Amino acid sequence: MVNKVTLIGNLGKDPEVRALENGAKVAKFSIATNENYRDKSGEWQTQTEWHEIVAWRAVAERAESSLKKGMTVYLEGKLSTRTWQDKDGNNRKTTEVVSNYFRVINRNTSNSSGGGGAFSSPKDEPTVANSPISSSPPPITEEADDDLPF
Repeated sequence: MVNKVTLIGNLGKDPEVRALENGAKVAKFSIATNENYRDKSGEWQTQTEWHEIVAWRAVAERAESSLKKGMTVYLEGKLSTRTWQDKDGNNRKTTEVVSNYFRVINRNTSNSSGGGGAFSSPKDEPTVANSPISSSPPPITEEADDDLPF
């Protein structure tokens, strides 16, 4: 079984880092990712999804020293669900990404528009009229079969 999350997005705020009683550090921050699509009228729409991130120990220390609001980061981790009771006794549940690795892609902290700042949006791409879009791979020819290693 696999529990792996890979995200590329922009930090919504600086990481909040605290030290636990045992000395271990924990960092919490959020990352925004964008999905661009065309609506029924053909207009480009952007849907932003926010992801809550938790990092522990050395990864938390790196986050504290190197991450700032607006940066674009590549992040790997796993999904983790926690349950607890709030101060009113209500049961609460949250799902977070526990990060075990991240890498800064773009240090531009002036970008606060959400996720995907290091990549062009479909709005920036030229439109080609009547160009067929195929979701299937090109057919395999005999010539291509000759190069196979088995």
